[in-house]
Amino acid sequence: MTMPSYPPKPSPGDRIAVISPSAGLPGLFPLPYELGLERLSMEYGLEPVEYPATRKMGSTPQERADDIHAAFADPTIKAVIASIGGDDQITVLPLLDRELIRANPKPFFGYSDNTNLLAYLGNTGIVGYHGGSVMCELGRPGAMDPLTAESLRAALFTSGPYELRPAQCFGDVDGPWEDPATFDSEPPMEPGNGWTWHRPERVVEGRSWGGNIEILSWLLMADREIARDPSVYEGHVLFLETSEDMPKADDVFWILRSMGERGLLRRFPALLMGRPKAWSFAQPNEADAKARYAREQREALLRAVDIYAPDMMVVVDVDFGHTDPQIVIPYGGALRVDGPARRITVTY
Repeated sequence: MTMPSYPPKPSPGDRIAVISPSAGLPGLFPLPYELGLERLSMEYGLEPVEYPATRKMGSTPQERADDIHAAFADPTIKAVIASIGGDDQITVLPLLDRELIRANPKPFFGYSDNTNLLAYLGNTGIVGYHGGSVMCELGRPGAMDPLTAESLRAALFTSGPYELRPAQCFGDVDGPWEDPATFDSEPPMEPGNGWTWHRPERVVEGRSWGGNIEILSWLLMADREIARDPSVYEGHVLFLETSEDMPKADDVFWILRSMGERGLLRRFPALLMGRPKAWSFAQPNEADAKARYAREQREALLRAVDIYAPDMMVVVDVDFGHTDPQIVIPYGGALRVDGPARRITVTY
């Protein structure tokens, strides 16, 4: 496994590639997408550059691979950001030219199905950024959440340590993207409950690895971008999150159990678990059901850890992944988890 290094950062005024390595949802929902483009330009001072498949639903894996190659190969493009996630980016990975991408390292921002490309970049020797998408974070109705905006700005433009802090309030209820009225006000929020620490007796420093747990399970099944020798992850900090598909607690446990049986879990001295999204249009949970879903997922997580990595320090409900606000986590970058001080610091 190649130890990833940080690619050069963009500056305001630079061009940033906007690609859809998974689903071409900008073509179906232009309102959040075009709002996100506007904020990239007006609030971050970057010039968005679209590619042939960016707004194309049903694009082929080869078309999306071509866009990735074009974005990385263009010397005038200084960073790359995904429009959104999806569910079939794993089919793009075999079509990618690793040497082309390695020769043109750039910061890539995305999460969810983009865990595929983040893992690929990490194995190519490039630190990526788990978080930030044009349609969700930049295209948030009303305004970007300040915590999201601050983290994304730091990850885009700065290098060095960045201390995470718990969100004072959070939300996971969405409005319909096809309705212009959705964008007249910010989404509903509720009071944050902070992070919960388990076995916080030590300080752990290591490279980060992980991402969306459902995508990692697919990569494990396809035997792609996850080392067959689990010892390469020794001392890394594991970070995991779940998607708007809202996997059941049993599913989370079974995935973690498989990782444990493979010998993966015990390699990580610390685990950060993202705040779970507990509401979707398919399952519009009320408050009690949301709390129950989050509690059952937390219990499943800790049950697997107690079996396979009983000394692991665990922090749950960290504000990354499919949650609002969202903090960017460097993928393959340095991460420090200070249990006694209850502090988490990433290096952008």
